[in-house]
Amino acid sequence: MLDLEQDVGRALFSRSQTGYRLTQDGQALLDHLQEMEAAARKVEAWRQSGEGGTTVRITTGTWLAWLLTENFAAIRMPGDGFAIALSIGEARASLAYRESDIGIRAFEPEEANLAARLLGEVAYAVYARRNAAETDERWIAVGEEEAISAYLRWPHAHAAANIVATVNRPRSLPDLVRAGAGKTVLPCFVGDLHPELQRQGGELPELRHRQWIVMNAEDRHRPEIRTVADRMTKLIRSYADLFAGKRPSRG
Repeated sequence: MLDLEQDVGRALFSRSQTGYRLTQDGQALLDHLQEMEAAARKVEAWRQSGEGGTTVRITTGTWLAWLLTENFAAIRMPGDGFAIALSIGEARASLAYRESDIGIRAFEPEEANLAARLLGEVAYAVYARRNAAETDERWIAVGEEEAISAYLRWPHAHAAANIVATVNRPRSLPDLVRAGAGKTVLPCFVGDLHPELQRQGGELPELRHRQWIVMNAEDRHRPEIRTVADRMTKLIRSYADLFAGKRPSRG
């Protein structure tokens, strides 16, 4: 870092006992480098398109990724000339510098260079093992440091004293509930599809939000990205009632 600062002739980092932070010049350099990387990615995508070997990169959360993998044949079909790279995480999808081609967000993007389609609404509820006693107040949660989304923070805000187990990934929550370890908050399209889970109480209305599919405004016209985005839109909208919590758990 010292060599880099000497080469550019500017202080890029402010140093303290708690660590390093970017200075204003450091942030400006980072922005320039991200723009360079975005341009390089665009050239690489153009090169790959000539070879028939493009990859469409999708960034989404745990449960949308689960739905996409369960219905992968509707996203990529035999004969398609592109591959799919699926990045799974709870952090917001970043498309401004073309780190991803398609993302799913819980709010409409404000960035001018992004295009979005409204997919519908997502509802949440508390789920327990089917036929579990309603007096059982044991809770399962994602650890506080990993609880990025509002639904993951809900147990910590409303039942912290009763949390008996934590995990670092949401994907394990239904398994623990099914095993009788406690109850948790899940998207309705996940909990209502699980034959061994049932809602306890009604929807948690404060957690309801809209859902958007997001793309870079320029790249959305690339044939492979448009194709995948159209297929994802059709798939997710076909589950609109489940996402909105309008179908109760199966018996």
